[in-house]
Amino acid sequence: METPFPVPPSPGQAVPVAPGIFWLRMPLPFALDHVNLWLIEDGDGWALVDTGLPDRKTRELWEGILTGPMAGRAPSRLVVTHFHPDHLGLAAWLGRRFGLTMEATLAEWLYGRMLSLDSGEGFIEASRAFYRAAGFDDKLMAVMVDRGNAYGKRVRETPPALRRLQRGEEILIGGRRWRVMVGRGHSPEHACLWCEELEVLISGDQILPSISPNVSVWPNEPQANPLHEFLDSLQTFRVLPDGALVLPSHGLPFRGLHARIDALEHHHDERLSRTLEACGTPLSAYDLLQVLFRRELDTHQLFFALGESLAHLHYLLHRGDLQRETDAAGVCRFGRL
Repeated sequence: METPFPVPPSPGQAVPVAPGIFWLRMPLPFALDHVNLWLIEDGDGWALVDTGLPDRKTRELWEGILTGPMAGRAPSRLVVTHFHPDHLGLAAWLGRRFGLTMEATLAEWLYGRMLSLDSGEGFIEASRAFYRAAGFDDKLMAVMVDRGNAYGKRVRETPPALRRLQRGEEILIGGRRWRVMVGRGHSPEHACLWCEELEVLISGDQILPSISPNVSVWPNEPQANPLHEFLDSLQTFRVLPDGALVLPSHGLPFRGLHARIDALEHHHDERLSRTLEACGTPLSAYDLLQVLFRRELDTHQLFFALGESLAHLHYLLHRGDLQRETDAAGVCRFGRL
């Protein structure tokens, strides 16, 4: 893999990476401490790809970008790759301010809107059943209840309408055609954008240069098999040239797309092998978490790691390598057949 732009932009700066395309970076208050956003020249305006978190710091940075790198030229369209807070978080604010209708796939808009509005007791009840089955003890269950709807606490407003992006659709930005490619597993209908003329792929979180995106099972779809969806949808991107410039949402832009897809597949194959070996003795998802993630995890990381552990268990379950049994306390354990 080649990283042609080894120095990321400072907050508030924009770095050109291809004709008419500029790289922004916004801070995140997590171990993964940044998100990459993209500006694309669009006639007299700018197309924005993703928004950053809905917090004061990110809004302040946008104010400087609007008058600085964007030179006072207003946004002409707003594209959101997927519903996660660091991508969709400020979409309502930017859309309202500039009279823009967010462009995203239907599933991403619906998921984000659902989670931002879900404040009912049913959310906690579904989560309680899910995490008890995963093997959380009383102490961790209390953490879960206190955490509540973490998405809704962070993203309090989502756009009330959208212009729907669909797989294979081509959109014109700055006179160039960008084809919508859809990835799955990390989120339900993640939109990536491919420009053949420039050989540029805006990959969002679907293909990252140095880590795998989080691929998790969550309480609102407790029987899902997202790892199968993720690995299957990776094949969609193999038709693109290996030398394409990939613009990811985290890390550095890179070339070497096919090698990166190979590495992602190898990473998950290795984790699936470790999971299958560990399940010689039946394990809960929380038991497996402690096998796959040996480092200390903060609360934010714990829930993502639990979802990842379940994703690997469900993949092997659906493949026919594991069986699942539920004990009298409601805990599910997975063992080799």
